[in-house]
This record gives sequence, structure tokens and C-alpha cells, in this order.
Amino acid sequence: MELRTVEELMDLLYACRGTRDAGGRGGAPVDAHDHALRTAALLRRGRPADKELQVAGLVRPVGRLLWPGEPAAAAGRAADAVRVLLGERVAGLVLRHARYDLPADEALLALRAADEEARTACFDAGVLEDWRTVLELLAAHGTRLGMVD
Repeated sequence: MELRTVEELMDLLYACRGTRDAGGRGGAPVDAHDHALRTAALLRRGRPADKELQVAGLVRPVGRLLWPGEPAAAAGRAADAVRVLLGERVAGLVLRHARYDLPADEALLALRAADEEARTACFDAGVLEDWRTVLELLAAHGTRLGMVD
């Protein structure tokens, strides 16, 4: 499945409420919606200018929602789902997040660290609607790039 609008993505992210995201590398399961918001908020605090990185932290759980029962393929499918809408960098970060066998750059290490910290951090990360404008900006940027030959 390929997400074509921010509204479709927002609906999926809202649908993550109440679903359990398996703990990364042995951690306890957490609510996928809350975890995604905390991950994105931590990345916003640590790397405020890197909107693509923040959004990668936010959208990472959609793979498990779209293809339940296939945890090994979730990252790749999440990346495929958001690639056209949010761009190659966001998709690449989502894909490489779970691939510890691949080389990690500074952004990927920041994403992994925020993901782990968000599993135990207790703070108000806001609401999903707070991210709509950022998602729309990234989607609009990707659309403009796609129009250029």
C-alpha cells in the first residue's frame, strides 16, 4: 500500500492508538501511538531543524498496522508506504531503523536513541494534530520534486 495524502497517513497514525508496539531489542511493548509521538517530540527537541528525521520517528509504526503478523517485513513495508508522500530520506530512515546490520549515520543513531528513550520517558508529547503542518510541508516538498524532470 502506498499512502498518497497526509489525511490517509493521519488516519493510519490515529489508528495506532491502543496497538502495542513490540519492544525494540528486547524492550517491553508500548502503545504505538504514544510511543511515536514521544519519539518525534524527542527528535524535535534534539534536532529541531531536521523535520524528516522527526517525521521518520513519528511514522515508523504504520508498517505493523498495515501488515499485522509480519514483524520482519514491517519496516520495509512502512518505508514503501510513506516513500512517495514523504520522500526517500524519511523512507530510508524508517527502513534502516530496524536494520542493525547496516551502517548507521548520525541521523539514524539519533532516531534509534530517541526510539529507545521514548519507551520509558514520561512526558506530554502533545497530540498527533500538532504534526499535520510538518507532514503537509514534507508532502508538498516531495510533490514539487516529483514534478521536476
